[in-house]
Amino acid sequence: MIRSVITGTGSALPVRRVSNAELAKTVDTTDEWIVERTGIRFRHLAGEGETTASLATDAARCAIAAAGIEASDIDLIVLATATPDQTFPASATIVQAKLGILDCVAFDVGAVCSGFLYAVQVADAMLRAGAHSRALVIGAETFSRILDWEDRATCVLFGDGAGAIVMEARSDAGERGVLAVKLHADGRYNELLYVDGGPSTTGTVGKLRMKGREVFRHAVNNLSAVMTESLTLAGLDAAQVDWVVPHQANARILDATARKLGLDPTKVVVTVDQHANTSAASVPLALDHAVRDGRIRPGHLVVLEAMGGGFTWGAAVVRF
Repeated sequence: MIRSVITGTGSALPVRRVSNAELAKTVDTTDEWIVERTGIRFRHLAGEGETTASLATDAARCAIAAAGIEASDIDLIVLATATPDQTFPASATIVQAKLGILDCVAFDVGAVCSGFLYAVQVADAMLRAGAHSRALVIGAETFSRILDWEDRATCVLFGDGAGAIVMEARSDAGERGVLAVKLHADGRYNELLYVDGGPSTTGTVGKLRMKGREVFRHAVNNLSAVMTESLTLAGLDAAQVDWVVPHQANARILDATARKLGLDPTKVVVTVDQHANTSAASVPLALDHAVRDGRIRPGHLVVLEAMGGGFTWGAAVVRF
């Protein structure tokens, strides 16, 4: 049986690191207000020359190096983003060119904060089908460019960044690899988290709009449910999980979801305080940090989960 194994992780952040105190100089807010409601203390914001594709490329290079392979060994690139460099072509093809890969399949996936989970399942299916051997799966965003910086309820929540993994098709994986993925979408909740523009409607990029209280309620219920679904699909239960790597949207959502599942909060990887919400980048970014600081090690059972605009949500169970 062919299984997709994660062989390398990587991440990248913009140079500029912005504290709540610095943000409060231009936005009607305070450090105390932000920390109390979100747990966020810092975020990185893209500067001149830093784009979704450039951050994605930097994260990809780190993941490729960690996997011990060459860029030319990659034959599939799936990039999850809601903030591509251009309407078209896909930012994945920009990454391909920057990496010097002459020929591979490369495309973008759009599922907002859940995009990385969607990309993982797409890559996993293509690898297990035998169509490809090594995939580069990336989540990358520059949400700072679609924020309304006069709306303090949303602009303090988001940051920019990228995370990447290398997935390899192996027939000798044993217990390692992607064990189960469960995804959902419900378009009835479009108005709760969306961007008020687009090529086919306004002809503009638009700005992010969100009804935070309603999103919070749906997030806790949906994430706890889909994590249980994915573990059941893998024939496992929450007691066997070593680490949960959640979408880093809000510290209160992370806490509430862990309580609902009866999870030990020390098993939840938290980076929202340092990176804020980086949308599709948040799960692979947090994953890479936990791998590199030694928390996530070979043999560990890890659950990745996220929910985003659409609504879309999902979870993946992976044995490292």
